[in-house]
Amino acid sequence: MRSVGVAATVGAEVVTVADVDARERALRTGGGAQALPRPGTAEARQLRRWITQVLVAEQVVAAEAGALGAPTGPTPTERDVLPDEVARLEIGSVAAATLSGPLGRAVFARVTAEVRVDEGQVRDYHRRNPARFAADPAAGGGWRGAPVSADLADVRPVIAAHLLAVARRREYRRWLDARCADVAVLAPGYEHPGDPRQPDNTHQH
Repeated sequence: MRSVGVAATVGAEVVTVADVDARERALRTGGGAQALPRPGTAEARQLRRWITQVLVAEQVVAAEAGALGAPTGPTPTERDVLPDEVARLEIGSVAAATLSGPLGRAVFARVTAEVRVDEGQVRDYHRRNPARFAADPAAGGGWRGAPVSADLADVRPVIAAHLLAVARRREYRRWLDARCADVAVLAPGYEHPGDPRQPDNTHQH
């Protein structure tokens, strides 16, 4: 692997090829190494592009943390912001990677602090998903009964919390994507994995 050069600039900061090399080595010596593509393949180059995206996003988050100063409230846990695989899919792998540490989660809390969910959204969600969050009815003999609709009054708090969590993840990803687009410049060979102009993109039309 190359060990010199620039993979991306993030404002005044630089993500070097050596940074990408180091993160790739860490992945290849970790527990999921067997699932990674063989070095030198198109898939491996796409992995390095993804790593670059993560490193850029981490730089953006670190800069935002410095600009915001110390958090004003408790920092959420990783489980608070990414409770399951669905949440990780919603927010995307790059944004999810920035939330593995407390710095990213503190920025998440500040960036999404003004996100709100109104009563109309709660009612609309319940209308479309009347059995969601309802207690499982028991049918006897260890069997589960047919789904039943829940009273809105009974499930309003959990629906509101669910919608708020989804909205906050959406806002964080929107903010992160916009900030990265504003301040990051990617070097040739380290373009976004989905950029149709780069040769390893598998979704060309």
